[in-house]
Amino acid sequence: MSGIRESFESVAVSTRMRLARNFADYPFPGRLLQDAHAEEQAQEIVRLISSALSGVEKFTLYELKQLSDERMAFLVERNLISRDLVRNRRISAALISSDEIISIMLNEEDHVREQYFMHGFDLSRAWERITGLDDAISDCVPFAFDEQFGYLTACPTNLGTGLRASVMLFLPALSRRGTMAREVVPELLHLGLTVRGAYGEGSGAEGDLFQVSNEVTLGVSEERILTIVGQAVEYIVEEELLGRARMKAEGGLALRDKVCRAYGILTNCCVLEEHEFLRLLADVKLGLALGYLSDGEEDDAWMEELDELTAMLRPANVNRLNGAPLDKAGQDAYRAEYVRRAIRGMNLIME
Repeated sequence: MSGIRESFESVAVSTRMRLARNFADYPFPGRLLQDAHAEEQAQEIVRLISSALSGVEKFTLYELKQLSDERMAFLVERNLISRDLVRNRRISAALISSDEIISIMLNEEDHVREQYFMHGFDLSRAWERITGLDDAISDCVPFAFDEQFGYLTACPTNLGTGLRASVMLFLPALSRRGTMAREVVPELLHLGLTVRGAYGEGSGAEGDLFQVSNEVTLGVSEERILTIVGQAVEYIVEEELLGRARMKAEGGLALRDKVCRAYGILTNCCVLEEHEFLRLLADVKLGLALGYLSDGEEDDAWMEELDELTAMLRPANVNRLNGAPLDKAGQDAYRAEYVRRAIRGMNLIME
């Protein structure tokens, strides 16, 4: 298989649906922190949500004030909790499903941040799943809602539906050719969408990964948000696939060499720093997308397999895999050994 993989799945990595909600009868977390009885009220909110979801899914409760810094870093690296939740650790908690596809953050910026994650691109399925969780909670506890402004949230940008629909995209062609910054991002901003790195606001687009999501939640329905984001993703995927074709036609032997060198380093290195790992892994993924490397299959399972490595080999995740904390040198050595085994195990072929 030496041709370019012209598939949606080789671009669209994952889908995330998030809802922001607050309870009508409790101070928002920002004010709750100033209350003398903050911890008691926070515990009541956690109890109410846990009870509401007990019949929906099996969750593990993490009360952040009881977690070590290492454990919290692990959850942040896996995008299961936010840094804002960590900052509110005196009152915050999270309910996380065993398969890590659902994370309910409690007492972050808002009382409830419901999140659903899935591999690939399917906004409708993600929306259906998150609304089931939302209905289960609202049946037990009334949300703060206004007829004019919709769901009331701590940040005005979340007023209205409180919905953020995000899609993670692997965009090496658009990114490296400058098209993303020069053409795509301004167009998305014009449509009321935003582009961030893999770890949300303020993060860079390491590994050529970008999050595309809606910016506007007020005055627009949930259905309209899903339509706008979906159409934007389809446009970006089409442009990325066209860009990959141009990239391969113009890159010649130099581009193939770059891919092969990345593969060679990842399968033979003894020390691997995190940022170098992300850069080299992106080159290997690009090589698979362009047909320079092949896994011998017609599907795009390689995308999910390699993207799982991205999360697994962050510093706190490396420490967890090792079973004990490592210094940076130890992490770099462990990461190299793990990557060598993982990528060699994929039995990739140079075409």
